[in-house]
Amino acid sequence: MIGQSSAQVAHPDRLYIGGRWIPIEGSGRFRITNPATEEIFGEVVAAGAPEVERAVAAARKAFDEGPWPRLSPAERAAAMRALSQALQRRGAALDSAWIAQVGVPVSMAQGAGAGTAGLLDYYAGLAETYPFEDVRPSNGMMSKVAVVVREPVGVVAAIAPWNGPLASLLIKLAPALATGCTVILKPAPETPLEAFMLAEAAEEAGFPEGVINLLPADREASDLLVRHPGVDKVAFTGSTDVGLHIAQVCASRMARYTMELGGKSAAIILDDYEPEAMGPALAPMITLLCGQVCINFSRVLVPRARKDAYVDSLAAAMAATRVGDPLDPATAMGPLAMARHHAKVTGYFDKGVAEGARIATGGRRPSELNRGYYVEPTVFADATNDMAVAQEEIFGPVTAVIPYDSEEEAIAIANDSAFGLSGGVYTHDTDRAYAVARRIRTGHFTQNGRDFDLTNPFGGFKKSGLGREGGPEGIDPFTEIKTVFLPQTPGSLA
Repeated sequence: MIGQSSAQVAHPDRLYIGGRWIPIEGSGRFRITNPATEEIFGEVVAAGAPEVERAVAAARKAFDEGPWPRLSPAERAAAMRALSQALQRRGAALDSAWIAQVGVPVSMAQGAGAGTAGLLDYYAGLAETYPFEDVRPSNGMMSKVAVVVREPVGVVAAIAPWNGPLASLLIKLAPALATGCTVILKPAPETPLEAFMLAEAAEEAGFPEGVINLLPADREASDLLVRHPGVDKVAFTGSTDVGLHIAQVCASRMARYTMELGGKSAAIILDDYEPEAMGPALAPMITLLCGQVCINFSRVLVPRARKDAYVDSLAAAMAATRVGDPLDPATAMGPLAMARHHAKVTGYFDKGVAEGARIATGGRRPSELNRGYYVEPTVFADATNDMAVAQEEIFGPVTAVIPYDSEEEAIAIANDSAFGLSGGVYTHDTDRAYAVARRIRTGHFTQNGRDFDLTNPFGGFKKSGLGREGGPEGIDPFTEIKTVFLPQTPGSLA
């Protein structure tokens, strides 16, 4: 049964630290609100400074003294597969949690929990083949052999956003575990349930104490975690402003960090892609998860000669998007995730008009939905790239259509952004698509859609982040490189 009644956790009043469910010292709580109904349906404890200290100490001890970093890659892989199985057994509850906390339509959420757990299996497989030890010849005066070793970076703070809480946690946890790191899971206050279920699964799978720790925390406690000298690396997904703050804190103590931050991705419609096909193809790339996706196409660049036809096609497709109850299988777009975010997104409607853009469709709350954080899919026409709606990350089902006169100009407009996360081109010519892709300053790019596959690297240029998650490249940031010079190859590597 999909619903918030099944989105429950076993220990909402405790935190999983050091292999045990412990009470907190304070009285902090996070209330969880269903964005479709605006009703509070649960609460969990919130960590404070004492719990930050306990979590870091537990992870530090597990790394410095425990068995996890010293297991063979095959042994860690076996444990990760057991964790995946325990998590998959909670698949329906994970799906329900995503719907109840974020308002994701059931058509998108169903099966997502168990499927996302497969990231653990993927990285378990990579752990068994990853080159943790590489024997090379040495030209040094005292050695004949150099062993280049990749060792675990240490204690990792994995900080996840609210829009995709499970995937954002697992894409950090899985490669960290594969290398031998210990991890502190820090979910967003609005979406803590998946992290609690992950901790339950770790307990069921028999993970050594302290390897996986749970720390739902507010901004103040989270800052203590990032600043803690016992944390070796921060893996963060979230807003660019918070990411810049974390980067500065980490740099001040030379801690390692990776960041997946904001985006303002452009879809370039080339002149061979017909207007009538563009709208239906593009609208789902804007309305997915109510636009609360970092790779959302929030700018659409169209040939000026037929700009009105492109606008009409996209506006019609956006207006036809079924907005409503996330539990209705016919719903294509649910609500925004929270009240403050609803206020932010709707604030751009007046801002865009004041700057000279025209709302071609949307720009309001759906008239039939007077409860919940709903908003209409919205298209701004007559936009220019210097407008706030074209430069700032709105993080909602909102896009700005910008005309161009040449392919060169389209590429220049797409690159004229502080962000560089994703992008796309719509054309029937793959050679032309690849040529455009190579000139766009983003880390992720797709022809005729927006593909996403975390068995391949994902991340951004410019203010969209630093480092990559996903694929074999996703393991590298969780390692430190050590070179050992020897007179001959050690027997264990011969």
